[in-house]
Amino acid sequence: MAVINQPGQYPPSDFQTGLCDCCDDCGTCFYAMCCSLCLGCSIASDLDECCLCGLMWPIRSVYRTRYNINGSMCWDFLAAGCCGLCAICQLKRDIDLRKSQGVF
Repeated sequence: MAVINQPGQYPPSDFQTGLCDCCDDCGTCFYAMCCSLCLGCSIASDLDECCLCGLMWPIRSVYRTRYNINGSMCWDFLAAGCCGLCAICQLKRDIDLRKSQGVF
């Protein structure tokens, strides 16, 4: 029998909500519109990263790698560059969902 995943690794998945599903969590969306820097610091804090990294595209790549989420660095760059608020909201929603599921 072939070993597909190493022990402790997460199976490949997608983000649990779409990039433009901001209405799934209006509080996070409102938070991003009012103070995206604060939301970025919150995300960075959740991931034990530097607060200055919270709004940048590499934090999406770090998160995707940590939880084996499908995607690429190119897509992370485009999502953060073209739809920055949507990208950080999606990331925060996913973190919150993983926390509620006990897998964060």
